[in-house]
Amino acid sequence: MRLAAAANEAYTASLAVSELLGCKQCGGGRGQDEELGIRIPRPLGHGPSRFIPEKEILQVGSEDAQMHALFADSFAALGRLDNITLVMVFHPQYLESFLKTQHYLLQMDGPLPLHYRHYIGIMAAARHQCSYLVNLHVNDFLHVGGDSKWLNGLENAPQKLQNLGELNKLLAHRPWLITKEHIERLLKAEEHSWSLAELVHAVVLLTHYHSLASFTFGCGISPEIHCDGGHTFRPPSVNNYCICDITNGNHSMEENQVNSAGNVSISDSFFEVEALMEKMRQLQECRDEEEASQEEMASRFEIEKRESMFVFSSVVFIIISDDDDVTPARDISRHFEDTSYGYKDFSRHGMHVPTFRVQDYCWEDHGYSLVNRLYPDVGQLIDEKFHIAYNLTYNTMAMHKDVDTSMLRRAIWNYIHCMFGIRYDDYDYGEINQLLDRSFKVYIKTIVCTPEKVTKRMYDSFWRQFKHSEKVHVNLLLIEARMQAELLYALRAITRYMT
Repeated sequence: MRLAAAANEAYTASLAVSELLGCKQCGGGRGQDEELGIRIPRPLGHGPSRFIPEKEILQVGSEDAQMHALFADSFAALGRLDNITLVMVFHPQYLESFLKTQHYLLQMDGPLPLHYRHYIGIMAAARHQCSYLVNLHVNDFLHVGGDSKWLNGLENAPQKLQNLGELNKLLAHRPWLITKEHIERLLKAEEHSWSLAELVHAVVLLTHYHSLASFTFGCGISPEIHCDGGHTFRPPSVNNYCICDITNGNHSMEENQVNSAGNVSISDSFFEVEALMEKMRQLQECRDEEEASQEEMASRFEIEKRESMFVFSSVVFIIISDDDDVTPARDISRHFEDTSYGYKDFSRHGMHVPTFRVQDYCWEDHGYSLVNRLYPDVGQLIDEKFHIAYNLTYNTMAMHKDVDTSMLRRAIWNYIHCMFGIRYDDYDYGEINQLLDRSFKVYIKTIVCTPEKVTKRMYDSFWRQFKHSEKVHVNLLLIEARMQAELLYALRAITRYMT
């Protein structure tokens, strides 16, 4: 009922404004030549994403019943329908699970007070310079009664939150360095100490927003119109700009009709898809004929892990030379410490990090139960979200139908975990080099490790014949694999402290 009332109020308000402004499309009451002297914000972007043409993203007015219910739930929970939701709706089953999990983390009963939850979201998003998420949670933080002084810098927040900065830094950039000593320092900080339940809640929030920052950058999510960088007041005036365009997210200016394949011909990208399909067929035949030994599979893992460290080296020029327009971020470095700290490969400079073997500590047998024990129901929600992202398929690949994509999805998931030093004993890592080409590996590693460096050119350069919905699905796989990897390292450290 409250949602219906809010919708009616919004509709009534929009009618009143359109009558005042004299919109030609809505049939408002004032003449089009009459100037009111009102400064109206114009969206800077073309829809919810800078990477995906607006016309390809499902609009609120044309969704089916399931999508309408998801939009309604999102609006009821958050008081808004944000751009992340509008892009994720390509995959309604995942979106439903995502919204349910995020709602529980932020608004339902839990160990942490509401303003702490949003502040931790700000801290996590800031580590990746994700002004989009920082802006959203600054508003939410203030809405639930948070102290505005904390927003002046992390040093103005309670010492308890400041102490979380080290864990935030390691989780975001080098989670393999987390030890039980880091956990112990947080749990034994005298009057500023965390309880185990509070810490698990905080860890889940940190990993959730690190991965969501990856999705935000990976899909080129545009700033909301009411946030910094989302609007301008420059001409045209209200006479040739419809208020409906603002409220409905439609833009009267011409859209860039850019082919996601860039300058590559359709025939070239078509053959790329055919080649990938053939590789999948050949790998399946090899699986059926013979199985590699455990020693051989361990060796292939080490080779892939070493190769993953050099993915960036040959493509730095792509990142530097890219001329994409990027909205300047607000000064968000105030929300975290040690701003020079960032991603570094775990085996550089003679440093050796032991392989994390999933058979010794995995999400299903260890992490899930620990989270559920200390923060009831959250383990179940996260587990469901992992499974949906991993198993989601429409049995299509670009123009092909009735395709088993499980081999490709597993290669993507395991490549990400490989970059984090996590190994599955039953997986042949030789498949990764067969299925994932270099441009795709560059995109994956950038999204997962340094998402703030993602560009539209990088998004366009992989899987050039695939649909945008398929690329969004890739991003869902990437962020869930990343979140699980971070959780595994943090929860293993907590388990070691407890034992």
